[in-house]
Amino acid sequence: MVTRTALHTPGGLVLEPAGSLGVVVQAPTDPQHAYRVRFPDGNEHSLLRRQLSLYREHQDLLAPGETDWWPQVQLRVVVGSRAFGLDTDTSDIDRRGFYLPTAEQHWSLWGVPEQLENDETQEVYWELQKFLTLALKANPNVLEVLSSPLVEHATPLAQELLDMNSAFLSTLVYQTYNGYVLSQFKRLEADLRNHGEIRWKHAMHLLRLLLSGIAVLEKGEVLVHVGEHRETLLAVKRGELAWDELNRWRLALHRQFDDAVAHSRLPDRPDYGRVNAYLLRARKAQLEITP
Repeated sequence: MVTRTALHTPGGLVLEPAGSLGVVVQAPTDPQHAYRVRFPDGNEHSLLRRQLSLYREHQDLLAPGETDWWPQVQLRVVVGSRAFGLDTDTSDIDRRGFYLPTAEQHWSLWGVPEQLENDETQEVYWELQKFLTLALKANPNVLEVLSSPLVEHATPLAQELLDMNSAFLSTLVYQTYNGYVLSQFKRLEADLRNHGEIRWKHAMHLLRLLLSGIAVLEKGEVLVHVGEHRETLLAVKRGELAWDELNRWRLALHRQFDDAVAHSRLPDRPDYGRVNAYLLRARKAQLEITP
């Protein structure tokens, strides 16, 4: 593996510069936890996946000079707690969206990154095709980008996509949202059984996902702002709801989800043709005409 950013001590001294080569000696059980990496000097450090590149991916650094992708960002919205209406005084501002490289960048020998990240500003922007693919798979994070009430920047091309967000909605939402919540609650139950404690913030967001997925199937729109559920969800986050009460609500939401998918007017699959036509228009718009 190769480090994508430099590693520092709390005092700011560089432990390992960006581009350092290391070997993974311990892998995490899920993407939210860190890898343990050993470097040639014998030292080991914990790094998240976004801080690392596979060695073969790192060969992209052979490109002549550094490419500034950020001017190509087409859509920037605020997501997370502030968009959900679950923010407090200490909440971060998380921004997401997509970027569209020029044709020259896209066709070049070095290709384009699937996403741009800035950890300091809590920003992530997917390359357009990756963004569309995730949305077609009913990825909750991406669908929420398309429905965020807090749009900070949208080019005409991005606004066109926002106006057609219904093309991504289908009953696939039931599989992705409901399936994910079921698997994660099994983990929470195991944590409670084995450790007597759970991640209450995670439980809150799982309940929020169920509410959002139900709204998609019943109303044909992604529920981002939680509205009337704010205080109850924040009580879950603070650990003020007993597990039994929380679990009863969760099971009731699953039953509502089952009923919603049985009566939903949404199609079984998203509108692939319409989305593909949009992608082709976007790609053509980036063609650079040279003499």
